[in-house]
Amino acid sequence: MTVEIANESGVDVDELRLLDLARYVLDRMRIHPLAELSILLVDEGEMAVLHERWMDEPGPTDVLSFPMDELRPGRLDVEIDPDAEPAVLGDVVLCPAVAKQQARHAGHSTQDELELLTVHGILHLLGYDHAEEDAEREMFALQSELLTAWRADRRIAGRPGRKR
Repeated sequence: MTVEIANESGVDVDELRLLDLARYVLDRMRIHPLAELSILLVDEGEMAVLHERWMDEPGPTDVLSFPMDELRPGRLDVEIDPDAEPAVLGDVVLCPAVAKQQARHAGHSTQDELELLTVHGILHLLGYDHAEEDAEREMFALQSELLTAWRADRRIAGRPGRKR
């Protein structure tokens, strides 16, 4: 999987952890191994511009997702088709400054919040939404499951713990 990350936010972020997490989520969701994903970290000003332009809402937000090709998660009982064409999943845009504020309220680190938002953004690219109560429950449960499993796998593999 090709996952590119660009940090234009001016905030120090552990980009390697976000890359590892994104690849993990795409793999767990059985997205074709040649799929492409872009993650962009921006400052509050740029996020406010994007938020107003694409969502018609003022001010910065935490995460925006811009799907490209219509991809859906694979089924566990079906092998990935090696002849399937690779696709561009889309872009996830994160705002570390907004994530920092949310992290403070949630009682965890900014990195933890960015990890949660990365999973959240990818799930939006895959068609998950939280506009309806049932859909929200499904999306947030999957988001939590993926993040918890990734963190557990990192601990088992002996990778460094959370960056605080």
